[in-house]
Amino acid sequence: MEKNNFYITTTLPYVNAKPHMGHALEFVQADVIARYQKLLGKRVFFNTGTDEHGQKIYTKANEVGLDPQAYADEYAEKFKIILDKLNISKDVHFIRTTDKHHKEAAQYFWNLCKEKGDIYKKTYKIKYCIGCELEKTDSELLDGVCPEHPNLVLEDREEENYFFKFSNYEKQLISFYEKYQDFVVPDFRFNEIKNFVKNGLSDFSISRLKSKMPWGVAVPDDDTQVMYVWFDALINYISTLGWPEDKEQFTTYWGDKDVQNAVQIAGKDNLRQQSAMWQAMLMSAGVPTSKQIIIHGFIVSAGQKMAKSLGNVIDPYEVIEKFGTDGLRFWLTKEMNTFEDGDFTYEKCMDAYISGLSNGLGNLVSRTMKMAQSAGLNIQKEVSIHDEAFVIYRKYLDVYEIKKAAEEIWNRISICDKKIQETEPFKLIKTDEVGAKKILTELVEQIWEIELMLRPFLPETAEKISAILKNPQNPITPLFPRIT
Repeated sequence: MEKNNFYITTTLPYVNAKPHMGHALEFVQADVIARYQKLLGKRVFFNTGTDEHGQKIYTKANEVGLDPQAYADEYAEKFKIILDKLNISKDVHFIRTTDKHHKEAAQYFWNLCKEKGDIYKKTYKIKYCIGCELEKTDSELLDGVCPEHPNLVLEDREEENYFFKFSNYEKQLISFYEKYQDFVVPDFRFNEIKNFVKNGLSDFSISRLKSKMPWGVAVPDDDTQVMYVWFDALINYISTLGWPEDKEQFTTYWGDKDVQNAVQIAGKDNLRQQSAMWQAMLMSAGVPTSKQIIIHGFIVSAGQKMAKSLGNVIDPYEVIEKFGTDGLRFWLTKEMNTFEDGDFTYEKCMDAYISGLSNGLGNLVSRTMKMAQSAGLNIQKEVSIHDEAFVIYRKYLDVYEIKKAAEEIWNRISICDKKIQETEPFKLIKTDEVGAKKILTELVEQIWEIELMLRPFLPETAEKISAILKNPQNPITPLFPRIT
């Protein structure tokens, strides 16, 4: 198998509500990584989609008087629209967990785990958080409530369901984590999951009674049960590749036991599911594990977690309407901490837009190209991401440090601005034409490099800059319109 292949997937958002800023963050972060890997010359499979089963969706569909499938269809379209609005790579693969092939793949996966002896049936009592779609132990609760969903009352449940023998994989997971020291990024999240596993694993329920909650993938050979939403949804990461039938595509992009390609990006509330539960399930089914799990934080607003009840939910469509697609992408990649929580307000976004885009990048390109145009210069430069000039940029993106890579771009912009201020080529050209043209040539060559670095982050802006560089005689219009 070639090592020149790369796979990245987001988690699949639930279709119980319209897309929010957290979804936008994850989509854009994954897109930056996918576009960067393409710049490196790799063949990339980029996956996202919608998670459409489970209690929350069944309940919401009933509330609005729709069949669950019709409800899911409506909301899946909303997520396809936000991908387009965010200028996510056009070749992104969009999977829905209600797709026929996905459901068949989930049933095949179930049978593999069952054949391994890792699925059994028992009656149990639990405290269940419908917000997380997870059972909760007392140690995970804060004053008796789920810390992630304090406004939701925990349900006491008793029923007979199937369980996955998570407890069988404690030693295997610990060994796995020791072998792959960078499996979870960042380190402090990796430490969290290692401690979780070392504290002992409890088997978890992987089905629900069909009579109580019929909206799910049917359990093979038992028409009284449907699959638990997390078990079904996690399998999308491989079913999207045509697994189990399309072995060639699966091996090419997901990898095999010797070469893993699969990178998954998820929020901090998904740490356990992605880096422990899913990996144990893969081990049980005899499927290669993921290569890495990237964990990002939440977007808060004015220091508070976004909630409808607080009236502080930020709509990504409204942000795009005001600041443009690249205005939002700029904030999500340069202003937002890659791995920790970030605070969004319209005021902060406006300040970043003006200083970083309008007065920063936009002003540099406009001034430099107008000076080059006046001097009759047409500077074309071949640049490659593998050039020495991009070592620091590559170093950051190779370990998914998106914010630091973005800051490296703006460091370049600041250096160029300083050079203009110190050398004043617009004045120098009157007394030293050769010297002024040399400075302008260096500045334009820097903009060629900045344009390349911008492609994963602000693809629309990069295209505009490329057009200006290739046709420097055309009228130069502002890259970023002034907004109020």
